[in-house]
Amino acid sequence: MRPIRLALTTLAALSLGAAAVAAQEVTLRFQHFVSPLSANPTYFMQPWADKIEKDSGGRIKVEIYPFMQLGGKAPSQYDLIRDGAIDGGWVIPGYQPGRFPEAEALELPFMVTKSGEEASKAAWVYTQKYLMDDFADVHVIAAHMHGPGLVHKKGPGIRTVEDFAGLKLRGPSRPATLLLKKLGATPVGMAVPAFPEALAKGVLDGGVITWEMAPSLKLDELTDSHTDVAGDRSLYNLYFLWAMNKAKYDSLPPDLRAVIDANSGFYASAWAGRAHDTGDKVGRDTMVAAGNEIATISAEETARIKALGEEVTAEWIAEVSSRGLDGAALVDDVRAAVQVTRAAGN
Repeated sequence: MRPIRLALTTLAALSLGAAAVAAQEVTLRFQHFVSPLSANPTYFMQPWADKIEKDSGGRIKVEIYPFMQLGGKAPSQYDLIRDGAIDGGWVIPGYQPGRFPEAEALELPFMVTKSGEEASKAAWVYTQKYLMDDFADVHVIAAHMHGPGLVHKKGPGIRTVEDFAGLKLRGPSRPATLLLKKLGATPVGMAVPAFPEALAKGVLDGGVITWEMAPSLKLDELTDSHTDVAGDRSLYNLYFLWAMNKAKYDSLPPDLRAVIDANSGFYASAWAGRAHDTGDKVGRDTMVAAGNEIATISAEETARIKALGEEVTAEWIAEVSSRGLDGAALVDDVRAAVQVTRAAGN
């Protein structure tokens, strides 16, 4: 009897061990560089984390850390994820100018619509065609864009191209700074966390950023006016990744990888873009409530800005083509992706 009891005890222990492995919980630490009250963390990142936990039956917990609390600087996010310093996070490839040149095509002037959701759908389509090899050393969950980028500045709003002359304006990416320079401004490349202090110290006259970021950056206090261009195309836009350390993703059991996969891709990218659209309304309303000037450049002056934007695009095509890329094809494919996803309405 004793051998039988021993065998049964051993079998029970093995069964319990297998059950424990099957129910093993995983904690993923994701990081970003903005306020947890801003649009993407509020309407995408945290809801995404909650859905991952729910869909996994509580076996995956995603912890979201704002303001780079896990260490490093915003421009280093991609490398922090790649190297496993963090399990995942929010990346702006444009914070490392020249490293991901194909991504810049999405950020050229007037390239995408003012809908973050529409722009993000196009971004995912374009990313699948051109950028997955560039990002092969991380696991891409979503690729998205924000809503319209506009000019926030001290003093009155922009009315003409000439009003840009001499203004020191923050730009988030190389295409944005190229446009600002073409407009006669002095562009200053700067990650978003440094923007408020630069305004407060008088280093900058203003900068380009979205409506949704304005409240968390206290632009109702630090600036006086907020100026958009006419029409349905964005003066500039920014491309983002929501990504995970590749080894960490690969280490997950197949059923947990499937949970991540089900909350990735086109669906997640559109969700992330939609989060910015929601935040844009809140941000604009906050600036209105503060009594700040809300300005829109006339259609005629917007046409002049677009013409300068076309010069930026043509010069960008020539530059990247000299480096072995087909710049014209990249631009054409962004425009095609925008048209297709907009026409499809999905």
